[in-house]
Amino acid sequence: MVLNEEQMNVEQTDEDTKRKKVRGFVIEAIIYVAIIFICIFIVPKYVMQRTIVDGPSMENTLHNGENVLVGKISPRIGRLNRFDIIVFYPYGRDINEYYVKRIIGMPGETIQIIGSDIYINGEILEENYGKDPISKAGIAAEPIALGEDEYFVMGDNREISQDSRDIGPVLEENISGKVMLRIWPLNKFGFVD
Repeated sequence: MVLNEEQMNVEQTDEDTKRKKVRGFVIEAIIYVAIIFICIFIVPKYVMQRTIVDGPSMENTLHNGENVLVGKISPRIGRLNRFDIIVFYPYGRDINEYYVKRIIGMPGETIQIIGSDIYINGEILEENYGKDPISKAGIAAEPIALGEDEYFVMGDNREISQDSRDIGPVLEENISGKVMLRIWPLNKFGFVD
């Protein structure tokens, strides 16, 4: 059988089309694998992670069993502010136990609790996050000077919260991220203040 030039061109075009389809499929598969890799490994480690609130120490703001999204970029670029709610490892990242608390004292400040009042650099802190008046000052009964990489944190449920009054200041390197969004239960979905 002898093929004429037109038939050979059609066969060549069909082969080119098949190669382009295979190449397109391979590129598409590589893109999907990269997206899946980023979603499974990169995003939870460096960008955003779901965390479950365990216990009542942040009531009335957050409740036991609620699911929140934690932004992990803020601590890395120094964008934490007073009253932000953070997730941190109180005993270092080697121990897989984390706390969810509110930032009260910022790096370089001096904190002291006298009665139910929190003093920052000798001035009363105006805040209304605490569920109950403070009855225990813990280590903050005496002034605590925070280092340039330390934060003083407290739970909103001040009577039962184990926080900086008990464990001391939180090192910036042990902060996992800032609570951004409550995602469960759905009827409370929204940004967290």
